[in-house]
Order: sequence, then structure tokens, then C-alpha cells
Amino acid sequence: MNETAERIARATLTALAEPGEPVLNQIVDRIGASETLVAIRSGRLPEQLIGRTPNDPESAQMAERLSHWRIRLSAAEPASDLLVAERLGVRLVCPGDPEWPTTLDDLGTRRPYALWLRGPSDLRHGCLRSVALVGARAASPYGLRVASEMASELGERGWTVVSGGAMGIDAAAHRGSLAADGPTVAILANGVDVPYPACNDGMFAELARRELLVSESPPGTTPRRQRFLVRNRVIAALSRGTVVVEAGRRSGALSTAHWARKLGRVVMAVPGPVTSATSVGCHVLLRDPPPALLVTRSEEVIEAVGELGTDLAPIPASPVLSRDLLDQAARTVLEALPTRAAAGPAQIAAKAGVDLPTANAKLGLLSAGGFVERAPGGWRLTQKAKSP
Repeated sequence: MNETAERIARATLTALAEPGEPVLNQIVDRIGASETLVAIRSGRLPEQLIGRTPNDPESAQMAERLSHWRIRLSAAEPASDLLVAERLGVRLVCPGDPEWPTTLDDLGTRRPYALWLRGPSDLRHGCLRSVALVGARAASPYGLRVASEMASELGERGWTVVSGGAMGIDAAAHRGSLAADGPTVAILANGVDVPYPACNDGMFAELARRELLVSESPPGTTPRRQRFLVRNRVIAALSRGTVVVEAGRRSGALSTAHWARKLGRVVMAVPGPVTSATSVGCHVLLRDPPPALLVTRSEEVIEAVGELGTDLAPIPASPVLSRDLLDQAARTVLEALPTRAAAGPAQIAAKAGVDLPTANAKLGLLSAGGFVERAPGGWRLTQKAKSP
């Protein structure tokens, strides 16, 4: 097999077919990319693809798709695409290449034919420890903050943040990781040289300079509505788990969660206000079986996707109150004081169940600590001690 011919053929397939077409992948798996391109040009199925009977449904479907791709072949210019890619510093990564992530093979017949990459980071290496952070485009300040902080903390711990480069949660996740000098990968529904949405142009430039932009389409390809949903399978496949930070009921982020679940990846969701329309999708994931894992911080995400028994999330520390630092006898004396009135030392000692010298000693310490104060008739709680 001619390796160069195979690469050119795969580059051509990314231009003439929609990403991850099952029929095309079936053909490529059986005869290779080069022979598939020959079949498309001729419009005839090779003998090894023809079924036992003339009306074999699988062969008929393949022949129909060949005709469709043959029409689109006239507009494909792989040589030009590869020249433009070389000029822009874009590389083509194919199945079997050292940089090809083997996790993409989990997609089976929905696997990409090849990937166009722009940026210095190594895709396969970066995806060994990776988490997808996805969510609503019309995100709330709450969702943007959670995505940014979670991505930043993941980046500080060396975890690659994978997202789709869109407005809202995606952009917040990429920017949070960049701010922490962490690794991040954007999976695009257009060419890696096409800044879409335009408002993220600066972020895309920074990703291309420091991290990685990835697309299934050649340079210059403009986005199509359906491809945003189709690329979500790649986001899910490249990651150990997917976190839906914020999502409406019909959010495209839910399709990423669907693919993650289908591929056996961990599905996580961040809860939000029950009154927020942009968190309805997250709550559906948390409620409907099989339920997603509820996460609220980066440590919980890492525990879910990290090494068993190694990446455990620490138990959140309870707030330490000043009275927590008192010894048991002092706390007992403090609790014996009435809430609103004053009491004498003997009354306090009796209620606390301690002798009078102990009560006087502890009252002195509590006074020095600002818990109690002298008053007509004995001791009373200070205003600070009465506060919750």
C-alpha cells in the first residue's frame, strides 16, 4: 500500500464526505482509502464489496453513496488543501499515525477519516489525561465562572481540557485553561483556519500558538449547522469523561453527554439553580437513569476520571469557628450562660456541672476571648457570641 496515496486519499475523503459517515468507513475498513477513492471516481463498487445477490441491501446502499460522493468529488482539491495546510503549519493526522489517539477507534464506523491539526501540542499525548467541559452558548455568569475556574484548576493539575470553541461555556473553559498555562484542545466544526465564532478570534489565535485546534474538515471549510452536533462525538471520544457545566433542555452539550455514555466514558453534570433555564439539561442528566455524576469542583472531576485510589478528592473542610478552638470545659461553661440575661458564677457553675473555681477560671478565659462580658448581676454573652 502506498502510504502517500493513502494520506492524500484520506485528505480527499475529509473534503467530499460528511464527517464519520458509517457507510464510507465500512468501505474504507474493507478496501482502504486509496481503493475507496478509485471506486468513487469510477462510480463502481469493487467486486469484494458486491453482495451475493444483485439486490443485496448493503451493496445497494454503498452504490448509492458512491454516486453521491462522486458528484462532490469534482469540488474536492486535496493537493490545494495540503499546500494551504503546509503554509499555515497545519498537519494531517491519519489512523495509525503516532499522534492519532486510539480512543477515536472506539467510534467504530463513526470514526474520523483523518484529522487536521493546528498548534504545537501532541493530540494523542494530551488526551491521555483529558476531560471535556461543555455547555450552553448563552451561558449565565454562574456557568461561565464555574467553567473557567474548573478548567483553570484542571489545567494546573496537568489535565487537558477538551471543548468545542463555541461561545459561552466552551470559550470559558478554554480561556480558564489558558490562564493557568494548562493544556486545552478545541474541536471545531469548520476548518482550523476559520475563526468561528468571530468573537473568539483572539482565543483561536492563542490556541493555535500555544495549544491545539482540531477539525475533521480541510482548511477553509466554513461551518454547517449539522456538523456542530456531529463533532460532539469526537469531543466525547477524546476525553476520559464529559462534564456538562450548564445546558438548556435542547442544548447540543447533551449530545456530547449521550456520546460519552455510549462510549463508556464518565458523564458528569454541575447542578444549577432550579429556576435557571440554562441548568435544566444538567438536572435532566442528574435525574434520569442512568444518572450523571454530580460534580461541583475539579477535585471531584479528577476523582471520577483519574487513577483508582490515587486521585481521590479531599473531603471539603468544615469552616472552623472560634468557639471550636475552646476546650471542652470552656465550651460547657459558655453554653451554660443564658441567651439574653446575665447570671452569677455560682448559677453558671451549677448549670454547667462544674465546681465554682473552674467556672470562674473559664469565665476569665472566655472574657479574654471576647465571648462573655461582666454585667450587673454577673456574666452575660457578648454581642459577638450571640451572633450566628
